[in-house]
Amino acid sequence: MVYAMLAVSLDLLAGHTGLLSVAQAAFLGVGAYTSALLVTVLGASFVVGLLGSIVMAVSVSVAVSVPSLRLQDNYFVILTFAFQMVVGDVLNNWTEVTRGPRGIPQIPQPVILGWHVTSHLDFLILATALTCFAYFVVFRVTGSPFGRVLHAIREDEMFAKAHGKNTLYFKVVAFAVSAALAAMAGSLYAHYISYIDPTSFTIMESILIISMVIIGGAGSMWGPLVGAFVLVTLPEALRFVGLPSAIGANLRQIIYGSLLVIMMVFRPRGLMGRYGFGR
Repeated sequence: MVYAMLAVSLDLLAGHTGLLSVAQAAFLGVGAYTSALLVTVLGASFVVGLLGSIVMAVSVSVAVSVPSLRLQDNYFVILTFAFQMVVGDVLNNWTEVTRGPRGIPQIPQPVILGWHVTSHLDFLILATALTCFAYFVVFRVTGSPFGRVLHAIREDEMFAKAHGKNTLYFKVVAFAVSAALAAMAGSLYAHYISYIDPTSFTIMESILIISMVIIGGAGSMWGPLVGAFVLVTLPEALRFVGLPSAIGANLRQIIYGSLLVIMMVFRPRGLMGRYGFGR
């Protein structure tokens, strides 16, 4: 469910707006660390931590997107890649706040209106509710006149500008909504695992999220869910093969890369997608 939220948040950018971001794991980390710090240091509740993570992610996304979205195509991808690396360095080196490589331990489990989320079933219910909310937000955004402008930007931004649309505004808002949903997933992840460190929010996580969108299919409401299901259950299936952990981890990356190559060559729009990255 956490990866489904991340995939659908990226699909809003990549599938519906045509902006491929390599920084989704960075916003996942911003949300996780913001929520964890609010709860462990300031004693805030889970709800406050969740809302705080969303506000922080939106603020950061606006600061990043306003200058970067003036760039086109590959330049935007490179800038989001740079932002991902900067966030990783900050999480590793700002030890006074993030504790660096030591991470943040003992993150308490959520308590919502007297409901103590402690069991796996409780977390599944909470994660399902947040995932449904994320899907609802993206569905409402993309199905509205605002979403039709995003689709116009994806197909031909100059065409949208010629019709008087402020495309920078639409892209900044889409980027902010995508970051907010990723931060929401990060907050849930932090409280579920109860320990976070910078290794959970690296460029490899961003590539995994991109893989889910491409393989499942961009621009489709079911595509990100299918991609998340395939790429999350695939490593679990490898456990039954009996491979050593070191070999299994490398094999997983090989399979991810092979699937990406196969999809880009034979089916650029993914299993259920409407928008082909191949073009």
